Parts: sequence; structure tokens; C-alpha cells
Amino acid sequence: MQKGQMHRADRKEKLYVASLSGGKDSTAMVLRLIEEKWPLDLILFCDTGLEFPGMYEHVKKLEESLTVPVVWLKNEKGFEYYFLHYMPDRKNPALKDKVGMSWAGPRNRWCTSTLKVRVIDKYLKGLKKDYEIVQYVGIAADEPQRIKEFRYPLVDWGMTEKDCLEYCYSRGYDWNGLYELFSRVSCWCCPLQGLAELRSLRSHFPELWNQLLVWESKTWRTFRKDFSVDELEIRFRFEEERIQEGERIRGKEFSQELKKRLGRHG
Repeated sequence: MQKGQMHRADRKEKLYVASLSGGKDSTAMVLRLIEEKWPLDLILFCDTGLEFPGMYEHVKKLEESLTVPVVWLKNEKGFEYYFLHYMPDRKNPALKDKVGMSWAGPRNRWCTSTLKVRVIDKYLKGLKKDYEIVQYVGIAADEPQRIKEFRYPLVDWGMTEKDCLEYCYSRGYDWNGLYELFSRVSCWCCPLQGLAELRSLRSHFPELWNQLLVWESKTWRTFRKDFSVDELEIRFRFEEERIQEGERIRGKEFSQELKKRLGRHG
């Protein structure tokens, strides 16, 4: 056997894996990969435990229609353990006695890394012993963040986020109306959501909103830099009062009265 032939014989078989968050982009990617007969062996769905009820229904519906197996992954300890009980080695001495990771922030998205990225990486690490992994990631053509090691079919196809949503709707996937309420349907308790989405959460999912209030009472970091969950409850109630009275929920008068209700001065 020649040297080049030996090298080819030793090469690992490729395993094609798609990451499925369950949202519009990754769903569109998986559907089109299969429709266009791209090589695909496994689909990975990592359950954070914080998905909307409609998201779980969507993933199960999708799984039933696909010809490729969907592997459900999940962190064994779950969100509440890390949020309330985990004690990391903190570099900031002012936080060394704080228990739990508390709410995530723009520069510390621990929940994404702990509940999703590390779980997927651990699973793939086991597969890499026997296979060369080709990983498809559902980042749309109009999204900026990409990593060289992954493949981005949506970019190859020129599919924007809007295209992905329309594509999924045309195939009968509507997430029970979640995208009519939220621009993104990731973890329902994410502090990085805008006020409009938090209003929708409170209005349409009161049981989830109440869970936010419970968690707020047990942790040490403010939900957002500008508002705690309790303060958001005060704000949204005040907005409802103003709307019933035919008053605006913007402007100087609104802001001044809101500050009084929140007990803020100056």
C-alpha cells in the first residue's frame, strides 16, 4: 500500500451534525438541509429548561416530521442550581460571598455557555473520538457573528432572518404564535429582552412572569441594570393605568410619576 493510500485509510469518517435551537433560523436550516439532501446524520437540541411551552411543542412536532434523528441534550443540574446555589471562584472581592450566578448580563451570559455550549461541546467531544465532525449552525445571512470551524448553510443560501421565518411558516411551523409576540424566542427569562417583549411575557405568560418575581426575591443581582423585576411590575401596572385613562406612557410627565412610584429621587 502506498503512503497516500495509508493516509486516506486512517482518515476518520465524517459525521454531519446540525445544531437546533428550535428558533426560526435553525429550524429553516434543518428543513432545507433535508429537503435539498445535504449530508446530515444527527440533529442536536439542547434543552435549557427555560424554553417557552410552545417551543417544546414545536421541537416535538418537527422531530416527528424529520427523517434524521434528533438528540435531546440537557445540563444535569439545571438553571436553578447555577442561578441560586453554585459558588464560582470570583475575581471580584466584592462578590466573593455572593451565592449563585444570579441574572446573566451582556458581558456575562453564563447561562448560554453553561446550559447550552458546554453541554453540546461535551457531547461532540465523545463523537470526535470516532468521527470528523462537520457542524451546521443556523446563523442567518444578515447576522454578523460566525466562527471558522462551523458551516453556515443559511449564509450559503443567502437566507435572512425574515426569509427563515417565512420559510418555516410556509412549511406549517408557527410556534403557536410565539413570533407574533416576540422578536426572538430564546429563554423566556432572559434579562437581555427589551421592554416590549417583557410586557408580552407578563401579559401572555403570567405564570412565567410570576416565576421571575419568585427568583428575583431569592437572588442578589438586579434583573436589568435599569429595573428589577419588581420595578418592572410597578412600571407595567402604571402603564396599564395610564392607558385606561387615555394618557401617554411616554414623555416627561410619565417619567416623573414613574420615578415617584419606584421611590427614585433626583
